[in-house]
Amino acid sequence: MAKRKEEMPPPGSPAWMATFGDLMNLLLCFYVLLFSMSTIDADKLKAIAESFSQTFSVFNGGATAIGDGMLVSNGVSQLNELDEFINSTGKTADKEGDEFEDSDAENSFAEALKQMEAEQLAASEQLAEKIEESVTENNLEGMIDIDFTSQYVELTLKGAILFDSGKADIRADAEPILDKVGVMLVRYANNVIEIEGHTDNVPFNGGRYADNSELSCARALSVFNYFLETTNLDPAMVKYAGRGEYVPIADNSTEEGRARNRRVVIRIYHDLSYYQ
Repeated sequence: MAKRKEEMPPPGSPAWMATFGDLMNLLLCFYVLLFSMSTIDADKLKAIAESFSQTFSVFNGGATAIGDGMLVSNGVSQLNELDEFINSTGKTADKEGDEFEDSDAENSFAEALKQMEAEQLAASEQLAEKIEESVTENNLEGMIDIDFTSQYVELTLKGAILFDSGKADIRADAEPILDKVGVMLVRYANNVIEIEGHTDNVPFNGGRYADNSELSCARALSVFNYFLETTNLDPAMVKYAGRGEYVPIADNSTEEGRARNRRVVIRIYHDLSYYQ
């Protein structure tokens, strides 16, 4: 009986090898494409090269061994110094590289903060000048004190002008003053506006409000509601709060000081402040 002829494999490379080769070519093209679209930061590349040069001595001429030949150049017999080498190399890299990066980053951050603070202060000063002009035009000098920080311009109205003692209802003769203030605030309707009520530290002897904190909250709310009724300010952009007796600006042991502490503060935050 004739022997069955064994089937010979087809000539050439196996089928899997051709598929594998195609896959490798596709991956190579893909990574070449990614590399062509990427950008190289020259400064970072230079910093990395200098770091390797200082730490491993592989870029400067004449030195080719890690750590100036501590291990490789002096032979395998010094492998027992591996811990010392790793520690010394790591400490050198951390000390020189990290201190340089940290100090440079801290200086840059501090400089950026300083520049931002200066810009914010300039914005507040410009806003304060405009509001001061409006106060002068409306004959409100002596009724409103103006101050500013890097975040806002602050208008302070004396509590005796707006309210009777121990009450939070706005006096009728104070409404024209608030009307003029409301007109000024509408010009900055897109900015955050904050209303704060403050009192002195004289305790209550009964009445509608339990303590100075409640009274200050009620006074801030009264001013808030008045502006909402008489202007088109967006309530979402206006905040109000009562601070009670806890943020005095004068000595509460004198009548004059207590009169100064009884006040309503209106803050207008500018475009560069944190609230914007």
